Amino acid sequence: MSNKEQQIEQLEQELVKPDFWQKQENANKTIRKLQELKSIRDPFHRIIHQHQEIEEFLEILEKNDTASLSELNSHLTVLKKDLDSFEFKSLLNQEEDSLSAILSINAGAGGTEATDWANMLLRMYIKWAEKKNYSIEWIDSLPGEETGYKNVTVILKGPYAYGYLKTERGVHRLVRISPFDANKRRHTSFASVDVIPEISDDIKIDIKQSDLRIDTYRAGGKGGQHVNVTDSAVRITHIPSGIVAQCQNERSQYKNKSTAMKVLKARLYEKQKEDQLKNMTQHYQSKKRIEWGSQIRSYVLHPYSMVKDHRTNYETSNTTSVLNGNLDSFMEAALKNVRNT
Repeated sequence: MSNKEQQIEQLEQELVKPDFWQKQENANKTIRKLQELKSIRDPFHRIIHQHQEIEEFLEILEKNDTASLSELNSHLTVLKKDLDSFEFKSLLNQEEDSLSAILSINAGAGGTEATDWANMLLRMYIKWAEKKNYSIEWIDSLPGEETGYKNVTVILKGPYAYGYLKTERGVHRLVRISPFDANKRRHTSFASVDVIPEISDDIKIDIKQSDLRIDTYRAGGKGGQHVNVTDSAVRITHIPSGIVAQCQNERSQYKNKSTAMKVLKARLYEKQKEDQLKNMTQHYQSKKRIEWGSQIRSYVLHPYSMVKDHRTNYETSNTTSVLNGNLDSFMEAALKNVRNT
């Protein structure tokens, strides 16, 4: 950890310089890097301290002291939990893992059922992000005709958001008694989740202005009454690749254009990484239509309760907990599965 300690010390010295905030962009980068490093160092120090306390406790422990034995057991439980969490983070060792994540959810075929499922997934990921103290930035959404979303894009901002969420890419399947079916029949719905890293400004992506088509339009959905007043929403198409990014979250057309460009650069960067690989990654090899047989995970609410990941066979019957954002066990199983293959 000594190298990281030195980096943290250098960054903390930067923070106290009188001119630190004069360059806002550089200041934000420094703070993000400091948070990233501390998210590794602080748990490491906590584990070392806990281990030392347990060793000292064992030296004075008497075998017949049941109260002390119970206290020791509690300390060991906490230590094991922190060790598991630290091991989990050690799996996030790719260059982009520490970055924030751009999350997109697209409803599959099925009308109201599918758009409602997309909304349930969005809620699940927002709940998960809130548990991590991440912030959420809305980028774009297309509401369903009755409820939910046909598609929605948000940025989950925080250390290692992409590292965690990259395991969620793929098709998610829901089986339940439909609340929209008067006959109370069981329905199966699908939605796809895609995740790319929010690349830092340090990474340069060469984009020719002549390769871009920029369209403005009146926004709809999330954003308040102002969204239908002016053509503030922006859609940017990279003509050579066909990649599209759009944003309608802000009142300002300039801000929407800036955000859309940021998303476009991230998607182009991801595509460049793909093109550099002779053998495409498993994620892109396995992209299929949003339908039966292509799902990575199933959420069954009827006739029984189960969430099962088909890549790892990890499952739980506590569907409520999962849909409320408790996803770390699934993410950890997926990361370990990748490491072991």
